[in-house]
Amino acid sequence: MAFDRNQFIEDLKGSYEMYYDLLPGEADGEIPLAFRADFHSRGERYFLIKPAKIWSNETNEYVFVYSSPWFDREIIDRCVQFALDTALPLIHPHAEHNYSNVHTVFVADTVSEEVRRHIRKVRFSKSYRMNLHGFTILKAGWIDLQSSAYGTNRDGHDMNKFFKELFTDRH
Repeated sequence: MAFDRNQFIEDLKGSYEMYYDLLPGEADGEIPLAFRADFHSRGERYFLIKPAKIWSNETNEYVFVYSSPWFDREIIDRCVQFALDTALPLIHPHAEHNYSNVHTVFVADTVSEEVRRHIRKVRFSKSYRMNLHGFTILKAGWIDLQSSAYGTNRDGHDMNKFFKELFTDRH
C-alpha cells in the first residue's frame, strides 16, 4: 500500500513534536531536508539536598528527516555529511555528557536495493576524551512508502521499532 509522502512527513513531524524541538527544513535545492528535530535531556539525582549531587547526565539527539521521490548514493552521502556538519558543532562534551546521537531518516516513494545497502553501511562514531565525556554515533534509516518497507544501519537498529509503529498506526 503506497502512502502520500507529504502526509507521511506531517505524521512523522507529529510523532516528534511532543518531545523534540522542530526546526523547518531549509529551502536548499541540493539537500531535501524536510525538517530537523532536536532533543535535549538532563537527569540528576541528589542525596537529601541539591548540593549533594550523586550523579547527573545529559543526552542529546539531532534528527534530520529527508524527503524525496527517490535517493541515490550521492544524495545520501551529501545528506549524511550535511547532518554531521550541522550537528557536531552543537555538541559540547563535558564530564556530565552521556551521548549525542545524530539520526538521518530518508523518506522516499521508492528506495532502490542499492540505496538500501548503502544506508546499511553508513557509519560514524566519535568518542570524547575516551568516552569519559560521552560519545556520538550516526543512526541512519530509510522508509520506502510504496512497499511500506523500512530499514536502518547497524547503529540505528532501535529505529526499526519506531518505523514499525508508524506503519501500524496507518493501517
